[in-house]
Amino acid sequence: MTILGQLALWTALLVGLWAAVVGFSGRWHGRPELALSVTRSVYALFAVLVVAAISLWKGLIVHDFNIEYVSSYTSRNLPGYFIFSAFWAGQKGSLLFWAIVLSMFAAVAQWLTPARYRALMPYVAAVTSTVTSFFITVMLFAANPFARMHFTPPDGQGLNPQLQNIGMVIHPPMLYLGYISITIPFAFAIAALLSRRVDAGWLVAIRKWTLMSWLFLSIGITLGMWWAYVELGWGGYWAWDPVENASLLPWLTMSAFLHSVMIQEKRGMLKRWNMSLIIGSFLLSIFGTFITRSGVIASVHSFTQSSVGYFFLGFLIAAGVLSFTLLYTRWERLEPDSQLESMVSREAAFLFNNLLFVGIAFSVLWGTLFPILSEAVRGTKIAVGPPFFNKVNVPLGLLLLGLTGIGPLIAWRKASTANLKRQFAGPVATGLAVLALLLASGMRNFYALMSLALAGFVAGTLTQEFARGTRARARMYAESIPIAFGRLVARNRRRYGGYLVHLAMLLYFVAFTGYAFKTETEATLRPGDTATLKSAFGHTYTFTHMGVSQFEQLNRVVTQASVQVSKNGKSIGVVNSEKRQHFSEPAPGVREKSFEPSTEVGIRYNLQEDLYIVYAGSVDGTEEAVYRFTLNPLVVWVWIGCLVLIVGALVTMWPGGVVSGPVRRGQAGYEVQLAGTGQ
Repeated sequence: MTILGQLALWTALLVGLWAAVVGFSGRWHGRPELALSVTRSVYALFAVLVVAAISLWKGLIVHDFNIEYVSSYTSRNLPGYFIFSAFWAGQKGSLLFWAIVLSMFAAVAQWLTPARYRALMPYVAAVTSTVTSFFITVMLFAANPFARMHFTPPDGQGLNPQLQNIGMVIHPPMLYLGYISITIPFAFAIAALLSRRVDAGWLVAIRKWTLMSWLFLSIGITLGMWWAYVELGWGGYWAWDPVENASLLPWLTMSAFLHSVMIQEKRGMLKRWNMSLIIGSFLLSIFGTFITRSGVIASVHSFTQSSVGYFFLGFLIAAGVLSFTLLYTRWERLEPDSQLESMVSREAAFLFNNLLFVGIAFSVLWGTLFPILSEAVRGTKIAVGPPFFNKVNVPLGLLLLGLTGIGPLIAWRKASTANLKRQFAGPVATGLAVLALLLASGMRNFYALMSLALAGFVAGTLTQEFARGTRARARMYAESIPIAFGRLVARNRRRYGGYLVHLAMLLYFVAFTGYAFKTETEATLRPGDTATLKSAFGHTYTFTHMGVSQFEQLNRVVTQASVQVSKNGKSIGVVNSEKRQHFSEPAPGVREKSFEPSTEVGIRYNLQEDLYIVYAGSVDGTEEAVYRFTLNPLVVWVWIGCLVLIVGALVTMWPGGVVSGPVRRGQAGYEVQLAGTGQ
C-alpha cells in the first residue's frame, strides 16, 4: 500500500500543479472546456488524495511497522480509536490529513457555489490547488508519511501518553478543519482581486464558509482547553502557550471580519479592511502551522524540530508578499461607497470592535514572536509569560465585552439621543444592579467586578433584544409567546443566531472571571489523614486519604490514589487520581518493557466550582501520598459556553430565514427593522 500511497501523492502533485497553472494563466477565459478542466482537476485531486489516505490508514490498522510513521505512533496494545487518531497525531500524517481535507473543501466549493459566481471559480480552484500542492510537496520532499525503514520491528513505539485522551481524537481535527477551511474564503478573495470583481458578491459566496471556519476554530480551541485541563494536571486550561496563541490569532481576525463584513454589506464601507482581514487570517493559519512544526518555540503542543518549518516559512513569506501586492494593485477599485457619518452609530461600534480584535491579535502575536526575535537580535531567548498577556489583553477583552452589549443597541448611520436613552436604560440598569450586588457581597477585585458587571449589561441587552422582538411578533401575528419566539429566531436567523453567539461569549467571560478566585493547597497524607480547603463561595471541603492501589489496565500500569471528599461536613463521594506508566512490549533481546508516565486528574464538576485533585506520587513507595487540591470556580461554564456557541453558529448558518410576505407597519416596526437588516 505504501507504493500506492507514494504514487497517489505524485499524481496528486501533478494534478494540483495543472489546476494551479491553468487557473492562474487565465487561458480559460472564453474557453468553457478549459474552465471545466480546472474544475475537474479539483475533483480528481481530492479522489487521488483519498487513495493516499486509505493507504496510510490501512498501514495503521494492520500494524505495518515497516512504515516509519506507523511504527512511531502506534503499537499492538494501543486501543482502536487511538489507532484511528494516529493518522493526525504525528507531523507526517497531519500534513496528509490537511491536504485531503483541503482538497475536499475545494471540491465542495466548486460543486455548491452558485452559477452566478462562475467567473471566480477557476481562480478559486487555482488558489486551493496551489495550497494543496504545497502540502503535497512538503510530504514528498521533507515529511513523507509512506517512508519505510530498513527493518520491521515487532512492535511500534506507541502514542505519546498525553495524546491517549479522547479529547485528542476530536481536538486536532476540529482545529485543523478551522485552519484548513480559511483557505476557501482566502481563495475567493484572491479570485475577486484577480478578476477585478471586488463588489460584495464574493462576500456572499464565502459567508457560510467563513462562519464554518470560525466555528471549527472555536470548537477546536475549546476542546484544546479541555484537554489541557483534564490531561496536563496543572489546574488550568489556558497558559498563553505559543501554539495556543497560534490557534487564537486567526480566530481573532476572523471574528473581526465577521463583524466588519456587515458594514460592507449594509453601507459599502471597509472593503480594503475586509480584504486585508481575510488575507491576514489565511497567513495566520499558515503561521500557526509554522509555529507548530518548526520547533523554533518550545511547546507541549508542538512537533519536534525539523526542516518542515523552513518550507512553511518560505510559503508564508511568498503568500504574504504576493497577496498584499495583488491587493495593492486593486486598491483604487476598493473605494468605499459611503463614509462614517457619526461616532455614535452601529458602524462606529463595529469599527471599535474590529480595532480591539486586531489589537488583541497584535499583542498575542508580539508576545509569541518576541522570544524568537530576542534570540535573533541578542542571542538570548527571553520568554514572555502569562503576566504580559494578561496585563495587555484583560483590559482589551473587557472593552470588547462591553461593545458586545453596545453594538445591538445603536442605530445605523446616527443614533438619536431619545433612541439611546430608550435602548440603554434597561441594560445599564442590569449591569449596575449586578455591580451593586457584587460590592455588597464583599468582592473587591477590580477586573472581576468590571467583567461581571459588563456581563450583566450584555445579558440585559440580549434579553431586551429577544423580548422586544418576541412581543412585537406576538402582537402582530396574534401568536403565543413561545411560538412568536421560535418563529422570530427562525425567520431572522442571522441576527438571533449572532445574539446566541454573543451569549456564548458572555458565558466564556464569566467563566474566565472565575479563574481569579481559584484556591488550592498541597498536602502529604497517610491513610486516614485529612486536609481542608475553603472555596471562594464559602464552602469548606475536607479531603480524607483512603489509600493507594496498583493494577494493570490495557497498555498501562496504574497507581491510583483515592480520596473521600466532604463538603460543609457532608460526604459527596470518592474521587480517584492516577499516575500511569504506559508500556510497550520489549523488542527481541530486551527483557524489560519501556514505560512512559502520565497523570490522570480526578475532577468533580459543578456549576459553581470544580474540585480538581492531582495525585503527585507516593513517599518512598508507601501509601503516604502527595496531593494538590484545587477549587476552580465557574470552569464548567466554559464548556457550556461552547455548546451555546455551536447552537448559535448553526442557527446563523442554517438555510432560509427570510421573512416572507408583506409586513405591516406600526406596532410591527421592530419586525420590519429585523427583516430589513438581514442580521
